[in-house]
Amino acid sequence: MSYNKNDRQKVFNQEFMPHVDAMYNFAFRLTLDEDDAKDLVQETFMKAFRFINSFETGTNAKAWLFRILKNSFINNYRKKSKQPSKVDYQEVETFYNSDSVNENITTDLRVETVQHLIGDEITNALNSLDVDFRTVIILCDLEGFTYEEMAKILDIPIGTVRSRLHRARNLLKDKLKQYASSLGYKDKRK
Repeated sequence: MSYNKNDRQKVFNQEFMPHVDAMYNFAFRLTLDEDDAKDLVQETFMKAFRFINSFETGTNAKAWLFRILKNSFINNYRKKSKQPSKVDYQEVETFYNSDSVNENITTDLRVETVQHLIGDEITNALNSLDVDFRTVIILCDLEGFTYEEMAKILDIPIGTVRSRLHRARNLLKDKLKQYASSLGYKDKRK
């Protein structure tokens, strides 16, 4: 399909822009970082505009955008996983030389991290899942995509979508079951 300049802008504004919030939510749940999510959404919309001629008006724009976002996330993840970790030593030095440094700073950063994680256990359980499992739950249970749409977005067979979703839900259920039992809830099926 070939759009003229006005049609491109119209398709972009009417078909793509209404999904910006859903795109950000999906990106945030994948990246678990606000800035990375914003960058990913921006990259997705730039690619969508660049390749707008491959979009067919009247088809599912949300699914098309989610596929672009998912592919961008995977490409960025692969790129980052091949790079060594980077530390901003200037930032560390500035922090430790500031007046606000608490002398009793723990060297075990896990303690501080865990303190911030306690709260929304469902989100924590979801975020702890492997990205493939987290993605299918987000797409199906939070975004409401059908199995067919998910298969297109993820570029996998419908059978794989179903089995991955089943495994993901069971993993999530197990994680939440541990949390529920820690609060004193008992499984009545036993």
